[in-house]
Amino acid sequence: MSGIFDDVMGKLTDLAANSGLAEQVHSYLGQLLTPATISSLLDQADKAGLTDKVKSWIGSGENLPISTDELRSLLSSQQVQAMVDHTGLPAATILPVLAHLLPVAVNAQTPQGEVPAKA
Repeated sequence: MSGIFDDVMGKLTDLAANSGLAEQVHSYLGQLLTPATISSLLDQADKAGLTDKVKSWIGSGENLPISTDELRSLLSSQQVQAMVDHTGLPAATILPVLAHLLPVAVNAQTPQGEVPAKA
């Protein structure tokens, strides 16, 4: 089953890259992921029971993956709606791409393995 899932995710990632969605979501994440929002994401992860996953993105080890369902429990409805409003695409299209890109984006914003000090 995981082979099929990996194949589907690979095709979705390729589609997102070819359509420009990946770049759009990545650009949005770059603007969104400030030290304050990363700290907020950690707080939300605590409430959603996903602390280990989010901390893995900040730490220097391997980034643990997050599923679309886990992402829905991590993000508030307002955060999802803001992405929908920003991209003009439905959440069902954005969330799988975001699940793939968010760990990488958080990791890129925390190169020292910790949340940077708030400016």
